Amino acid sequence: MDFDSVECVSSNNSIEMDEDEIIHHHHPQFASSKLSHTNSGIVNSTIHPATSVHELLECPVCTNSMYPPIHQCRNGHTLCSTCKTRVQNRCPTCRQELGDIRCLALEKVAESLELPCKYYSLGCPEIFPYYSKLKHEAICNFRPYNCPYAGSECSVMGDIPYLVAHLRDDHKVDMHSGCTFNHRYVKSNPREVENATWMLTVFHCFGQYFCLHFEAFQLGMAPVYMAFLRFMGDEIEAKNYGYSLEVGGYNRKLIWEGTPRSIRDSHRKVRDSHDGLIIQRNMALFFSGGDRKELKLRVTGRIWKEQQNPDGGACIPNLCS
Repeated sequence: MDFDSVECVSSNNSIEMDEDEIIHHHHPQFASSKLSHTNSGIVNSTIHPATSVHELLECPVCTNSMYPPIHQCRNGHTLCSTCKTRVQNRCPTCRQELGDIRCLALEKVAESLELPCKYYSLGCPEIFPYYSKLKHEAICNFRPYNCPYAGSECSVMGDIPYLVAHLRDDHKVDMHSGCTFNHRYVKSNPREVENATWMLTVFHCFGQYFCLHFEAFQLGMAPVYMAFLRFMGDEIEAKNYGYSLEVGGYNRKLIWEGTPRSIRDSHRKVRDSHDGLIIQRNMALFFSGGDRKELKLRVTGRIWKEQQNPDGGACIPNLCS
């Protein structure tokens, strides 16, 4: 966030990561620190998506798997229905007119296929019928995560260790350890509120990583400041944690408590849902001293892990020491 001064104080020293903890592995489509999953018996030498039959079902234009309707030209060259509209009804292989010929034989062959999830190298052990595989892959828990940095368009994808290193090295995001934090945000001209100006800090506690967002944007016609936490993992895991945020001054305070959202939810989706601590500008200026000349906000917070109460079954917070 384009603040003149940002100060962060966490409960412990800055996080230290060595090469053993953060491993870079590059894949043609995404990066990952897992390359195989042998517990399920799936290994590269026995099952691989690039089988000869699977290659027949690969569209020569977009290289994605083809699903009905599969089209073909009079010479038997095939392509998917999406790409058929892109090639102006001309076969991309032989340039013959495509017409409206369906390749029913290839569609029938696809019905008999069972293939591993394309994220099998990241740990997914599942095998699916051809026509069910695509639906599963869209929600597969082993699919790579998008980079949670929203200050610029970033297309990097990967698993959590890779993204942590990417945020630290490429986006120069501050890394802190500990489950409590104390941020001080200073802005010399509080009237300069641009949409999606923001700041990101990553915290490491309970063996997990959390992204703390703080930003200014227009809510309707009113400028507001917002802080919220995202969990670097899936939504089911995120529900195991809780967090609180507090901002105040002059014997007044605002407190927010909630569950961190998974980074599976985009930054914009979380922000637009208002799922976090929202501070109106007039209140922010009051907390800053009331002279309306400078923004000085101190946001404190903590993260805890929910535990099941063995007696009643209800969740009780497990505070980090």
